[in-house]
Amino acid sequence: MVRTADTQLLGQAGETLAEQYLQQQGLTLVTRNYRGAFGEIDLIMRDGTSLVFIEVKQRKNTFFGNPAEAVTASKQKKILLTAAAYLQQTRISQQQMVRFDVVGIVAHTGKPPDISWIKHAFQGA
Repeated sequence: MVRTADTQLLGQAGETLAEQYLQQQGLTLVTRNYRGAFGEIDLIMRDGTSLVFIEVKQRKNTFFGNPAEAVTASKQKKILLTAAAYLQQTRISQQQMVRFDVVGIVAHTGKPPDISWIKHAFQGA
């Protein structure tokens, strides 16, 4: 999929909004936009003792469904592979508790955005 400047800006704005929202919930940012051979992870944060890999999806409306529904099985597989590469690259212990969350944002024009945070949205094998 080719991303236009508008979708890139929307995505960046969504990631910033999600990061701020999650920090308000007590999470701490580790890194943003980690890129590996299999793809990208939008946010990596700490929630207590857990390392959380977060996919952020933002839409202008729900005409095509909830943004979180766009995290397909194929996308999940890429995130899992990228997370494994991150853990290996950073030499984080196999004992580290990890979780995979999704933040869906609907950015309504003229109204505050709707943010849904799905903890444990999917898991690795």
